[in-house]
Amino acid sequence: MAEGEQAAVGAGEQSASRRNEKVGAVVSTKMAKTIVVKVEMAKAHPKYKRVMRTSKKFYAHDEGNSARVGDVVRIRETRPLSKLKRWQLEEIVRRSALAQAEEAAKAS
Repeated sequence: MAEGEQAAVGAGEQSASRRNEKVGAVVSTKMAKTIVVKVEMAKAHPKYKRVMRTSKKFYAHDEGNSARVGDVVRIRETRPLSKLKRWQLEEIVRRSALAQAEEAAKAS
């Protein structure tokens, strides 16, 4: 019986992590509870095999308006929240230097 419970818990963990995650830089925070994240991708050309860099912007939900422009963030795929938003802010990986300076000025 314990093995069955562990298998059920393991299956639950896999289904939660099945959602796609991306890491990118915040480009815009001008909308309420929404950030725009630019994700850089490197892909080899199908014929010439040269590595090409492409980027794509994703609209993500930021409930606390905690992300700032220049921050590196991790976003996770979620259900459609609006016409363009299909992603949610998971965590802020690294703060930008500008955001750190603003926080220090507020603390002083």
